[in-house]
Amino acid sequence: MLKFAYMEKLNFKSYPLRIKNNENKQYVFDEIRKKNVLLTPEEWVRQNCVQFLIHEKKYPKSLISVEKKLSINSLTKRYDIVVFNSNGIIVLVVECKSPKVKITQKTFDQISSYNLAFKSRHLMITNGLRHYFCEVDYVKNKLFFLNELPNYK
Repeated sequence: MLKFAYMEKLNFKSYPLRIKNNENKQYVFDEIRKKNVLLTPEEWVRQNCVQFLIHEKKYPKSLISVEKKLSINSLTKRYDIVVFNSNGIIVLVVECKSPKVKITQKTFDQISSYNLAFKSRHLMITNGLRHYFCEVDYVKNKLFFLNELPNYK
């Protein structure tokens, strides 16, 4: 694996990501989308997070979706990662930020607005350095912080 200046060590285990150079740009192979994508700091976090979900939390690759469009109140947005269960119900929504981006209330508002459409039970926000895991209680209309993300069931 090639190392470059912005590909800093993240708060994930090290995963063997496939990185290549093409016309002075760096690309990483996304095994979910099955293509090379431009390697930006946010993409570095996204790809490491996908590996974390697969290898540490045992989420099946076939149930993970990366970087797709969604409509919220007639606005087109793009989510980072969602995970489905075997019945096609979304069980996890993940928002990834660059390591240089501080996670703020605005980030929580962003994932919460996405989750209005998804109704996922679990949320994860990460900038690669800090991870936040939440569980949504729809009966009490509350968000609870978790110490860790549950494994796939």
